[in-house]
Amino acid sequence: MIREITRDDFDGLLRLYMELHDNPFPEKDEHVMAVWERIISDNDHHIIVADEDGVIAASCVCVIIPNLTRSQRPYAFIENVVTSAKYRRKGLATACLDYARELARKENCYKMMLLTGSKDRGVLEFYEKAGYNSSDKTAFIQWL
Repeated sequence: MIREITRDDFDGLLRLYMELHDNPFPEKDEHVMAVWERIISDNDHHIIVADEDGVIAASCVCVIIPNLTRSQRPYAFIENVVTSAKYRRKGLATACLDYARELARKENCYKMMLLTGSKDRGVLEFYEKAGYNSSDKTAFIQWL
């Protein structure tokens, strides 16, 4: 089932995120829980998950960003696309991205953007099949 995250999904999401860049499971301290509360309370911050029998198997984040150009239409930014290794190649990440696209359309976004640090040809082809291209824009990143 593809759906938006709930408060009760915190542990499952963080277990999935452990597979993204080898993130350790963070201690549930005041800071981490404050970040979680900020995210879950933000109507423009959507964490979309593939729930497979109570397991968060795949996810992506879709943030709707207000905008003063393009007739004041917002745009969507996609981040943290991840599927647990044992659930890959079942269409779950594609379904999460499809959900994000429908959400962006509902919010009248004029574009969606996605960045990946992967150079793996299979990953890049996955994003191309999902409708993204790497020819319209050039991305620059400054790490802080």
